[in-house]
Amino acid sequence: MDLVPEIDASAFIAPTAAVIGAVRVGANSSIWHQVTLRGDNNYIIIGENTNIQDNCCLHIDSRNHPTIIGDNVTVGHSALVHACTIGDGAFVGMGSMVMDGAVIEPQGMLAAGAMLTPGKVIPAREIWAGRPAQKMRDMSDDDVANITRAARHYVEVARAHRLGAGGAPFDNMHWRQLPPKN
Repeated sequence: MDLVPEIDASAFIAPTAAVIGAVRVGANSSIWHQVTLRGDNNYIIIGENTNIQDNCCLHIDSRNHPTIIGDNVTVGHSALVHACTIGDGAFVGMGSMVMDGAVIEPQGMLAAGAMLTPGKVIPAREIWAGRPAQKMRDMSDDDVANITRAARHYVEVARAHRLGAGGAPFDNMHWRQLPPKN
């Protein structure tokens, strides 16, 4: 991988996002407004159908850890993801932190505002919360279905943004216009 981003043609990169260095973004993934993906001294890989929401910062550790994010992952607004691994179908809540060498296994969840400290592992189908994060409970089938639904929703929203007003996906969105001025 070069120090030039590799972005799949079907991915959506918001115009205010910064994608720097050795970064690969997979098919149908979305990188939203004010996101920074900085792969300058190591690499970042983002799988397919993954959404990195507004104001997130993804970075690396130059010596030991790249940042690897799997397929169908949701990373919530303002999360900090640093030199870690996030498995397929996982969820990182808004405003949370995932630190160096930490792992969120497939279908694991880090709750909003939580901090997963260096080297910690969230096992598959567990929800962790708090600072530092600890196991809160096992995930239900409904929890997993909601994460899957969120990832699919963001694929459609990104497609609508990428294709513009003439794109068919807008037909399936629930857009709300501004109310009239008083």
